[in-house]
Amino acid sequence: MTPIGNRQSGGTGDVKLFCGIGWAEAHHDVAILDGDGKLVAKKRIADDPAGFAELIEMLAAAGDCAQDPIPMAIETPRGLLVASLRATGRPVYAINPLSVARYLERHSVARSKSDHADAMTLANILRVDAHLHRRLPADGIVKLLLICCGATGLGSVVVNGAGVPRFTPRLWP
Repeated sequence: MTPIGNRQSGGTGDVKLFCGIGWAEAHHDVAILDGDGKLVAKKRIADDPAGFAELIEMLAAAGDCAQDPIPMAIETPRGLLVASLRATGRPVYAINPLSVARYLERHSVARSKSDHADAMTLANILRVDAHLHRRLPADGIVKLLLICCGATGLGSVVVNGAGVPRFTPRLWP
């Protein structure tokens, strides 16, 4: 994680944070902004379980917790990353990529493609206009599937300290 600045703003206490994830096939760029739109942290994570663990660590380092989770915006409502985030109960918003492009146009006429800029824009969309976007429901189906697979002997489910369920399939003889 690349920390930038701090979470305090003028001695007033914790600042509300917003996370944007620029989605790509092999990696994702993550940006966390404070309530003033200042970059708090950024990181590129892989599209695999290790990358998800890095994201959870990055969020925790920024102050994410079960009582006050950091809202997240991403350009897709599906995929393993989104399902994993939804399974943890975090507030996840799927923002249409065309909407992200329109927000970017407000700040720059000439735009070259940048996953980091997309992540920053997604976080800013939540910071400014979260009320205009739909939050994805928590993915109870994923949790139920993991529990059922564990109960039927198809594998085991372990929930780590961050509240993320992990399914380990049983190897057949």
